[in-house]
Amino acid sequence: MDMLSKRTLRLAFSFLLIAGVVTGCGGEEASDSYSDDMAEQHQDDTPQATAAAQEPMIPVRASTVTYGATEAGESITGYMAVPENPDSVLTAYGMNPKTDSLPGVVVIHEWWGLNDNIRTAARRMAGEGYRVLAVDLYAGSVADTPDGARSLMEQAMKTPDRLAENLASANAYLRREGGASRTAVMGWCFGGAMTLTAAVTQPDGYEAGVIYYGRVSDVSQEELEPISFPMIGFFGADDSSIPVESVNEFDTKMDEVGNTFEAHIYEDAGHAFANPSGTNYNPEAASAAWDKTTAFLKEHLYGATDMDAESDET
Repeated sequence: MDMLSKRTLRLAFSFLLIAGVVTGCGGEEASDSYSDDMAEQHQDDTPQATAAAQEPMIPVRASTVTYGATEAGESITGYMAVPENPDSVLTAYGMNPKTDSLPGVVVIHEWWGLNDNIRTAARRMAGEGYRVLAVDLYAGSVADTPDGARSLMEQAMKTPDRLAENLASANAYLRREGGASRTAVMGWCFGGAMTLTAAVTQPDGYEAGVIYYGRVSDVSQEELEPISFPMIGFFGADDSSIPVESVNEFDTKMDEVGNTFEAHIYEDAGHAFANPSGTNYNPEAASAAWDKTTAFLKEHLYGATDMDAESDET
């Protein structure tokens, strides 16, 4: 069995664990537990782009790109955002535009799909100096109601092997087509859980990982031990779908196997607190988490260690 096949199988199994698609101790499947939790958290949401979504600090260009293909030969497309002047970004970091390339970031959407909110987030991240590829795990479908999002997420969870190939293709595309020698993976909600899955199954595939309120339970120390890159996570203290206890337990597991995980838990913040199109949006927590995210990525993708964000969570 080749390495990609082994990683695909590990991702399939690990995603089933992280998503809660496992057989419980009572012998009944809990396949709907994750989608149930998400439906409860988003029951009043109708995600629409709002003025709270922020555009990039520097000009970027964005387009739809084909970064992979299914076994049936169907194209897998995503949303790519890149600074308009990569040379100026590289020069600002003391790098040589003739020999160096922008680092890459694989962005994984929430349970809604690759919508305008995620495209805006991709552009904003590109404005920080990265080649950003927002993946599409729903084959072009996007939900605008909780019921629709639940259906799309559950459908995607039925074929974890396809999710594996999708993420692997995105990372490979950034390294191959963009020339990125260093990449990170990050995601929100469903995408946060998938970020952890990518770390477990591609333990040496990235240089950094960022989890926004993604499920981190049901992963063993054995699965976590091979992860070779640091991770950071952002969670709301009032998020009943991602209990603080589960975050603390995950933090302990990572520490016990010698891995780096930096957890930030914000008081008075719930699930999806960083989504400006949702009813749980908390601008203070979202801003603090973004500052920490960008400082973390600059440290591990650019080696810039003088940009630490202030600690502001309770």
